[in-house]
Amino acid sequence: MNALRSSSGSRRSVRIKESLGDRIFLTVTYILLTLVLIAVLYPLIYIVSSSLSSPSAVSAGKVWLWPVDVSFAGYEAVFRNGQVLTGYANSLFYTVAGTFISVSLTIMVAYPLSKKSFFGRTPLMVFITFTMLFSGGLIPTYLVVKSMGMIDTRWALLIPNAVWVWQVIIARTFFQTSIPDELSEAADIDGCSDIRYIFSVVLPLAKPIIAVLSLMYAVGQWNAYFDALIYLKSQSLYPLQLILRSILILGSGTGNMDAGEMVKQQQMAELMKYSLIVVASLPVLVIYPFVQRYFVQGMLIGSVKG
Repeated sequence: MNALRSSSGSRRSVRIKESLGDRIFLTVTYILLTLVLIAVLYPLIYIVSSSLSSPSAVSAGKVWLWPVDVSFAGYEAVFRNGQVLTGYANSLFYTVAGTFISVSLTIMVAYPLSKKSFFGRTPLMVFITFTMLFSGGLIPTYLVVKSMGMIDTRWALLIPNAVWVWQVIIARTFFQTSIPDELSEAADIDGCSDIRYIFSVVLPLAKPIIAVLSLMYAVGQWNAYFDALIYLKSQSLYPLQLILRSILILGSGTGNMDAGEMVKQQQMAELMKYSLIVVASLPVLVIYPFVQRYFVQGMLIGSVKG
């Protein structure tokens, strides 16, 4: 009996120690996550507050957390700027068209590679994965794009980087683990063609991975500016991010004017920076909540089961 009591008491003390350790661990975790949340959230709040403040308050550094002298002058200036509107329309086109092309090509590559009956899928997958480690380089890629006649065209932003290897790997893993071969065999018995099987069976079951791929490609396409900087010459084809870069980094738009007008122009340019950042980030922030559950589900399938 004494031995039983001592053993139960020792188990109880172990539980108490583990419980105390768990509390300490959770407390530290919450503190660290709170600090990370503040570090991430404060710049976002500051940018939004600055975009809603008056030009003089932003230029004087009076904005810390909440808007000062609430004003929508920054957004009015942004949407009056024809170059910004053109860039916004171009970015929407590049994002929608590029995401459609990229998702379609990724599925066309990943689905055959997921089938065990596909001849040569292992060597082909090795060659595809090899491109994650080594690329042709900027100059050879530029020469290829130039030889195909895509310089200063919209295709230069849609085709060269249409397929990402990591997305192919995630999609292939999804098809391998989530769509059993028995479905294909049953479709063959019923006389279903391969094309009809893909559109009627595979794609409806692949909604989570399609959402993941769409979000990844859309965010990448929306934020891309380097390809436009390299391949595009006409400002009418510039995406919004390239115009945003010119305003934020190059500081264009002061012009020749007297001191008073220059101060006002500089204040407005400073305010437009924050307004442009909000406008450029808004589409991604709006889309993400609708695909978040598919995104988490697809990423778990691609990482855990793979």
